[in-house]
Amino acid sequence: MTVVRVGIIGIGNMGSAHAKTLDQGKIKGAVLTAISDMRESTKAWAADNLQGAVPYFQDPKAMMLSGEVDAVLIATPHYQHSELAILAFNHGLHVLIEKPAGVFTSQVREMNEAASQSGKVFSIMYNQRTNPLYIKLKDLIASGELGEIRRTNWIITSWYRSQSYYDSGSWRATWAGEGGGVLLNQSPHQLDLWQWTVGLMPKRVRAFCAFGKYRSIEVEDDVTAYVEYENGATGVFITTTGETPGTNRFEVTGDRGKIVVEDGKMTFWRLREPESEFNQRYTGGFGQPECWKIDIPIEGRETGHPGIMQNFVDAILHGSPLIAPGEEGIHGLTLSNAMYLSTWTDHWVELPMDEELFNEHLQERIRNSKMNTTPVRDTQTPADLSGTFQ
Repeated sequence: MTVVRVGIIGIGNMGSAHAKTLDQGKIKGAVLTAISDMRESTKAWAADNLQGAVPYFQDPKAMMLSGEVDAVLIATPHYQHSELAILAFNHGLHVLIEKPAGVFTSQVREMNEAASQSGKVFSIMYNQRTNPLYIKLKDLIASGELGEIRRTNWIITSWYRSQSYYDSGSWRATWAGEGGGVLLNQSPHQLDLWQWTVGLMPKRVRAFCAFGKYRSIEVEDDVTAYVEYENGATGVFITTTGETPGTNRFEVTGDRGKIVVEDGKMTFWRLREPESEFNQRYTGGFGQPECWKIDIPIEGRETGHPGIMQNFVDAILHGSPLIAPGEEGIHGLTLSNAMYLSTWTDHWVELPMDEELFNEHLQERIRNSKMNTTPVRDTQTPADLSGTFQ
């Protein structure tokens, strides 16, 4: 194979952008050869926006069977990600899915198993992993520069959304249509980066999700979560869509100091000696280790969605290591699922969590959702549900 023929399923906000990126030849070694969407109006959109005559399929399975594609990019509603990925793997296709990996972890676990059995390349659109700030943070922590992790804190409240945003689609902010709120729609990137950069998943979670606190919606729009790690470290994650101006500040404290990522910059308050060593030798009253404030130079540029797409194609053609392996999508989703379950049960949630209990609670909310429908499946996507939610 010298060129990867890519088909896109779901021509909504993100799917249409990905289609244009491929159609304009911005991904080396890849070509857009098919699109699939429930809406027949997509044919007219393709004629007006794409340079070549790209075959249109209303049924994604028909596209997979057409012989026109080697890989699919899935940019559909959240509930469909895992099911369509499994279908694609079963038809011998490589898969790149939009975030999140799915809505519930048991569903995503099945997808990961199908990916493993297929032997095909599987990636997820965690484009923030191409941000050199977070790449550098991961490197500093993995190399031991920060020492053993003691505390993580992420305040991500810059996801402001008005009521008119939620009113723009009947599926928005519903359990049946979207499967969650700020944790599943806006914050999956931060939930992924939170565990990816520090290299740790918590052992238990206690969360407080407020449902419809700032807006007339049925899902969460404000979250404060506390986590504990196996080594004794703790963490806090705060997010909302109801505050402005918002904050995006990620702070990680270790035995050798503190790193803060904020406003596109990284600052390292580096201790000259580990705090634990200083504490053992120091006999004075109010002393503390010598500390240097360092502005960490950041090299490179964020390549975003095209960077993940290029990496996906390079992995297929050349065996390049994946920036965001699809199997890792379950980690961030585990965090959001645990936060929901902790709130619903008003209790701590130990990881690995009780997936069956989570599914029971989720299905109850789906049944009572204002959409009054079951989760969308395969090709049964309503017209206003097409595309990835942002």
